[in-house]
Amino acid sequence: MKKLRQGLVPIAFLATGFAPHTLAHSMPGPVVPGSSVEERGVIREVPHDGMSLDEAVRMAEAQYGARVVRTDVQDEDGRKVYVLKLLSDGGRVITVRIDAATGRMR
Repeated sequence: MKKLRQGLVPIAFLATGFAPHTLAHSMPGPVVPGSSVEERGVIREVPHDGMSLDEAVRMAEAQYGARVVRTDVQDEDGRKVYVLKLLSDGGRVITVRIDAATGRMR
């Protein structure tokens, strides 16, 4: 029994080492004056410059009804451009270029 307790002590320390991390992720969001109790845990979209590659992929897939099979990020005249290759259900390959700063598709 004593050996069993000795083996559990390091495990207990490991488990408590993760507690602050898990507690931090379970905390509710910041309370905004005038907000109701239901809104406190809601994550709000933070404004940023441009769009991420994930956002560009979602936008292109929704626009064309096809699946993105390849992505590339290029620099064109100092601007970041996402080049996406999509594959439709019919086997058609579509190439889309999206300006990361404006979200404009070409």
